[in-house]
Amino acid sequence: MSNSEEFISQLADKHGRRRESLMPILQEVVDEYYFLNEERMVNIAKELDISTAEVYGTASFYSFLSTEEQGKHVIRVCQTIICDMKRKEDIIEAITELIGIKPGETTHDGKFSLEYTNCLGWCHEGPAMLINDEPYTKLTPEKVKDILVSYMKK
Repeated sequence: MSNSEEFISQLADKHGRRRESLMPILQEVVDEYYFLNEERMVNIAKELDISTAEVYGTASFYSFLSTEEQGKHVIRVCQTIICDMKRKEDIIEAITELIGIKPGETTHDGKFSLEYTNCLGWCHEGPAMLINDEPYTKLTPEKVKDILVSYMKK
């Protein structure tokens, strides 16, 4: 049994082996491994006795449940029209300058991934971004650089 199989089995013990257990298990697998590969999704399906297609369908629907390899710190920048109007592109440019990647890319050291995402629910305080589970609002290029420098030290 691989480490991920054992981990998924422990999560099923913790959350149960019902369809309702799928989301918490998916979230914890992403927290541990940063993304859901095919092997992990197959193992989750077996543990919950559901189809792999159902696991993949759920995982691929939510932007925070990545099915592609991600960095340790996933930066999600809101792409709504509100954030556009509040100069979201300045935020993307600041991130790109500092860590050297564009949306859809991961740094060579695996520390950061950058992507656009749909509404984060912070339109009233945009532009907004999420790093892993931590929201950041009222962003400026200077504020973004300070935030990212703190993550570089982690």
